Amino acid sequence: MRAIGSVSPLLLVGPAWVGDMVMAASLIEVLRLREPGRPVDVIAPAAALPVARMIRGVRRTIPLGLGHGELGLVARWKAGRALKEEGYSKAIVLPRAFKAAIVPFAAGIPERVGYQGEMRSPLLTDARPDRDRKSARTIDRFVALGLPEGTPPAPAPRPRLFLPDGMADLAAAKFPLPGEGPVLALCPGAEYGPSKRWPAEKFAALAARAVAAGWHVRVVGSPKEAPAGAVIAAAAPGIDDLTGRTNLMEAAAVLAAANVVVTNDSGLMHVASALDRRVVAVFGSSSEKMTPPTSPGARVISRPLTCRPCMKRECPLGTLACLESIDAGEVFEAAERIAR
Repeated sequence: MRAIGSVSPLLLVGPAWVGDMVMAASLIEVLRLREPGRPVDVIAPAAALPVARMIRGVRRTIPLGLGHGELGLVARWKAGRALKEEGYSKAIVLPRAFKAAIVPFAAGIPERVGYQGEMRSPLLTDARPDRDRKSARTIDRFVALGLPEGTPPAPAPRPRLFLPDGMADLAAAKFPLPGEGPVLALCPGAEYGPSKRWPAEKFAALAARAVAAGWHVRVVGSPKEAPAGAVIAAAAPGIDDLTGRTNLMEAAAVLAAANVVVTNDSGLMHVASALDRRVVAVFGSSSEKMTPPTSPGARVISRPLTCRPCMKRECPLGTLACLESIDAGEVFEAAERIAR
């Protein structure tokens, strides 16, 4: 799929995580503005590609037939060789893993930009130090790869997603609301691990408060969140449990129709933020400085404990104090405040 004319396309090796793919939208916007007319294709594991299809400036999405965490060296090499005739002159590799740099190397793309890591520098032509990895916003780190090295830092555009034409209507028909009134969407999942998940019982207490106050409550998540969805749905009559019933694009459309979204630091937090929803984000082990919600007026609720952010998948102390100490009443108050 060569570019028409003399403008050669760029290949973006995208992240496997949904949230990281959303944050890649900031980089794609910078590329779109700096090099208008240059096609940008995204290759990534299939689970994250629905997000790429909602990013303005993406011409084509290419599924990498591997799941998150799969090494698949031979499959990555073959995927790269299959792209050899596509005419890419530049690749930007967002994941830091060695395996992520194999595709553009195998494709023979002459300019390959990415951060140093896992001894992969020989696979890149522009391997940059990643000094701020543990302190800078992920959005800013991604955008920096699209600029000449040494460019003075500037505020990155916030990531934006755009639903495909007709998706909002399709989702509304498939998952209709029972009537008028404000909608509160709850996202109890976080793929990274339990140390990022506010307990389901806390979400349930929040849902009960919201229903009593006249909100329509919808629970959104993958099949993995179904147990949490069941706990939340049992909290009060009329709660709409959509966990495991939507694909990612449908989930995005459901979130886009909500007045407020309460979520963990998760992929759906970033999706809701990039769709301009009012977001209340509960943070546990992760850092709100590195991966904050970016929608206007978003609120973060966290605790200033000496043990956080530990960035661990599971609480090293076994207490989950960073999340257990956050009360449903505090979160509901924040949701009502930003809804006004």
